[in-house]
Amino acid sequence: MLFINNKENRRLTERLERAVRDEAVSHAYIFEGPVNAEKRKFADSFIKGMLCPKKLGENCGECPICDKIDHGNHEDIMYVSKSGETVKDAQITEAQERLRTKPVGDRNVVVVEDADTMTLRAQNRLLKTLEEPPGEAVIILLSENMENLTQTVQSRCVKYRINYFGSEGYDFMMDKARKTADMALRGAPFYALKDETGDVTKNRRDAEAFLESLQNVYREMLLRGEQGIAVYKNEDIAENVYAVEAARRQMKQGVAAAYAVKGLLLKIGG
Repeated sequence: MLFINNKENRRLTERLERAVRDEAVSHAYIFEGPVNAEKRKFADSFIKGMLCPKKLGENCGECPICDKIDHGNHEDIMYVSKSGETVKDAQITEAQERLRTKPVGDRNVVVVEDADTMTLRAQNRLLKTLEEPPGEAVIILLSENMENLTQTVQSRCVKYRINYFGSEGYDFMMDKARKTADMALRGAPFYALKDETGDVTKNRRDAEAFLESLQNVYREMLLRGEQGIAVYKNEDIAENVYAVEAARRQMKQGVAAAYAVKGLLLKIGG
């Protein structure tokens, strides 16, 4: 498959390419990854690998089919996104009806974005299709945390972890998160933390990536403490973890990125 800076997912990419070439594609997949992992882009490249007539397993990136997938208007592909805060039962019903129609090409594909927000009723409805998939259809669930999916849904899917595309951007955000975490635990004031975080709130995606990175940094600190390599008090780290989780919840509820991050820095600042 053609990915830019995709060394982080090379083994997975090769495995999926081989499945396509060997005609061993599963009827259902879960691609789990952080908010900045571009799971939709990864799924689209996988789908191009399945449907591209020129480079089966990979994709040419140039034919009409690849072009349609790039522009999100391929006749046999349906994308489901959450409505409000969740993916609802009615949306899964619509997807099931689409899967039962005859595809223009080789197979129908449904991609459920934010699949971990599916209501329980939606998950139970989808389960029927996962148990009895129609024809050569493929269902791809994109999830930030697959633990929010029921075990019965998980057990009927092939599960893969997607890493961030492009280590340069990932390393930059992790480095910023590590500096911010360290400064906060050392008692740095709000204005110093604000200067360090800089323009992470310039867009919502960057803010979400920063908060996730910061949460991961604090969890690493807690793990090191459990292993006897404690630099800071676990209770102080735990308080900051809760503050980051609160900021992430705010953003998922629609709060502006700048407001959520500012509130966090005020809480963890000395």
